[in-house]
Amino acid sequence: MCLAIPAKVLSVEGASALVSIEDVEYKASLLLLDDVQPGDFIMLHAGFAIEKVDPEEAAETLRLLNEVADNSAY
Repeated sequence: MCLAIPAKVLSVEGASALVSIEDVEYKASLLLLDDVQPGDFIMLHAGFAIEKVDPEEAAETLRLLNEVADNSAY
């Protein structure tokens, strides 16, 4: 199963970005997307930004992922 997580772009340097997922920062490759700017939201999969999304979609996806995690029986 593949899973992409919404992340907010904090800064861009060349083909890399510093992104934040719920206050945790990660480095992301931007090789698969054009015109990514600080403040954009992207879907992050295996270290690659694969799609730009609007802030509302990103927030709803994170909410749903958190709900699933809270209801999981590990």
